[in-house]
Amino acid sequence: MDWRSVDFDWNRARAFLVTAEEGSLSAAARALKMTQPTLGRQVTALEKELGVALFERGGRGLELTPSGLDLLEHVRAMGDAASRFSLTASGQSTSIEGSICITATEVGAAFVLPPILGKLRQLEPGIEVELIASNSTSDLKRREADIAVRAFRPTQSDLIARRVRGANFHLYASSDYLRRIGNPTSPEDFGDAEFIGIDRTNLLVDALSGRGFPLTLRNFPIITEQHLVLWELVKHGLGIGFMVENVGDAEPLVERVLPGLDPFPIEIWLVAHRELKTSRRVRTVFDFLAAELS
Repeated sequence: MDWRSVDFDWNRARAFLVTAEEGSLSAAARALKMTQPTLGRQVTALEKELGVALFERGGRGLELTPSGLDLLEHVRAMGDAASRFSLTASGQSTSIEGSICITATEVGAAFVLPPILGKLRQLEPGIEVELIASNSTSDLKRREADIAVRAFRPTQSDLIARRVRGANFHLYASSDYLRRIGNPTSPEDFGDAEFIGIDRTNLLVDALSGRGFPLTLRNFPIITEQHLVLWELVKHGLGIGFMVENVGDAEPLVERVLPGLDPFPIEIWLVAHRELKTSRRVRTVFDFLAAELS
């Protein structure tokens, strides 16, 4: 191989890749934790270095040029290789000190993990924790997080997963709201009730219809993807919503809807990339979380 022909700057190539995948310089700058002008200079420098235009800059924002599209496939493969290189290198680390990134749902991050992470910090003060509270699924293969606490079993072969617990969800509403709708006593009585939804799909409609609730999307006049916001809306009497049992039962502002209704169970899985699992720090935190969550 003629190594003299490989004369471009990888950091600039990474700037191009992330900008193309994120769709804008501002989003890419946030992803790479750098300023937008710095990122823009890196992309422009790569264009000059390669002698091609990678993006068309117009009123609709950035759009890949034909040359940019051709090169994107190759630089994406480079990005994947760089991620594997970093994962493998991280997996060889024997040091317990350092940072670790954990991602969990908003509910898990806000209500479940704080006491567990407090205990971890006492036991291992050299470990610095970054906690990402997100209902989106982080890509562990791209190092968006080291460990994930998920409400579903992953299917990727290069991920290590351990079922750590089950959790029960129930419907909750404020006592005032239930009085306003006549304190219904059966699922069939909720045809005119208002629920707080998480999206505009039929996911919740179908789940509740299977339990005898005669609902349509019209019963979901308020939608929010943020579960903590949903919970605040329920507490303030704007409708009925789901919450995990231990959190909902401990909240004095709400009560279970139809207390005799069977819970809605989910599984909780702890997930890490198989190469990161060989890191002493990640393995220590993974095993600690598994024990505490179980």
